[in-house]
Amino acid sequence: MPKKYDVIVIGGGHNGLVNAAYLARAGKKVLVLERRYVLGGAAVTEEIVPGFKFSVFSYVVSLLRPEIIRDLDLPRHGLEILPLDGTMTPMPNGDYLWRVNDHAKTRRELDRHSKLDAEAYDEFAQSMVAMCRFVKPILGMIPPDPTSLDPRDWKKLAFLGKRFQSLAAEDKYNLVQLMTMSAADFLDQWFETDVLKATMSASGIIGTFLGVRSTGTAYVLLHHYMGEIDGAFRSWGFSRGGTGAISSAIGAAAREAGAEIRMEAPVARIMVKNGSAQGVALETGEEIHADAVSSSVDPNLTFLKFIESRELPGYFLEEVRRYKYRGSSGKVNLALDELPNFKCLPGPGRHLRGAISISPSTEYMERAYDQAKYGEYSRRPYIDMVIPSLTDPSVAPPGKHVLSCFVQYAPYKLSSGTWDEQREAFGDTVIETIAEYAPNLKDIIIGKQVITPLDIERQTGLTEGNIFQGELSLEQLFFLRPVAGWARYRTPIRKLYMCGSATHPGGGVMGAPGRLAALEILRDTGKGKR
Repeated sequence: MPKKYDVIVIGGGHNGLVNAAYLARAGKKVLVLERRYVLGGAAVTEEIVPGFKFSVFSYVVSLLRPEIIRDLDLPRHGLEILPLDGTMTPMPNGDYLWRVNDHAKTRRELDRHSKLDAEAYDEFAQSMVAMCRFVKPILGMIPPDPTSLDPRDWKKLAFLGKRFQSLAAEDKYNLVQLMTMSAADFLDQWFETDVLKATMSASGIIGTFLGVRSTGTAYVLLHHYMGEIDGAFRSWGFSRGGTGAISSAIGAAAREAGAEIRMEAPVARIMVKNGSAQGVALETGEEIHADAVSSSVDPNLTFLKFIESRELPGYFLEEVRRYKYRGSSGKVNLALDELPNFKCLPGPGRHLRGAISISPSTEYMERAYDQAKYGEYSRRPYIDMVIPSLTDPSVAPPGKHVLSCFVQYAPYKLSSGTWDEQREAFGDTVIETIAEYAPNLKDIIIGKQVITPLDIERQTGLTEGNIFQGELSLEQLFFLRPVAGWARYRTPIRKLYMCGSATHPGGGVMGAPGRLAALEILRDTGKGKR
């Protein structure tokens, strides 16, 4: 008799693995199906150049929820987070802005650029911490349905209303502005130094097809500000061994709890009978039965590829088709013979151990977006770089280094040509842009990997290469993500659940969607027998 599972989890990305781990810990018989040979989805480490281990897609960690680290005991399974110390922004005139985790040092650096900004920075930091404290409980909350008559939904809404009323008047104004303004306009109210505003506003455009002056990017800035390590907001770090080590640790916790994980097992369709999920069929033709199915892949794959349209309500399919992906990011991973030498701060030093941001002005950032709006990759892009080998020598041979470059904008849909035709030119543009600030870069490259949104889609399955499984825009957040009325991890098909970044609270290496979906599955089905 064929083996039957309590839950099949589609996709071995970090959210799918978190989902499986929580379900298995509760006694469920769980099977995870991953189509690739490597576990982790977009959180993977691969040796693309011999001896060099690249965090191919996701490259830093901060949003991973503390409760998941604690519940799954991830440090025991190999997770070790190494701090990323600050951000250095080189400027075209040979100057630089270098903010570090030491608040006093950052104030002295800001004072060098603007005494007013140095004073405002303290107040800004306090205000953002207040905003983070308000938003933090929402990240661990099952989204309420404001149209529901269920008292539990009204209780959650009342809780949020009460918390909002308890904020100081100034914090209320700031929260409303963060939800409605652009990142650049919000920061204009606080600071006068252009390079500071440009670098800070970059957090508002990551993974979105929006510019720093586009409405709604202020919230995305707050979303990334929510990152914390050991309780400190706005703290970022590397996972020793690359971001794939995060997925490996979660996978190990899931296996220890009893979950089964199968690699190179691509799903062809979700089997539905009488409006209820019955299991999945693989591309090989093998059918695997289960009492429930939990999909960590995006709505496009789940509902438009894996399920026949007749099984879903028409209005729901229309909303799924309207859901916005609009991938806009690329990656360039470089294997280096030595460290890049920046003109503004020559030689090795602590400034290379944090992030390095090519974001010299808000005009520069907005012009990069202007090109993307018309279907072109930015000829002078925003680039966020890290050199993880300085903090974690295990990712490169002795004396060599890895340079990871996150790039915007690289629109999925090009106005002319294809990404296969323009991939090398895109990579060259990124290298040339960095070389304007670090002239030795071209001479020290011994290997490279250029990743376009099309490559992200092909390799990870993320529709249009969107790293968040859909934009973090205001109309696609909280009880509207991914579809209004279906934001609580359930779907119109009984016993079919969603547990990926397309659900609340959204993208990033966070794990919260996987955990919250598992809690809802257990609420519906009860705990297992093991």
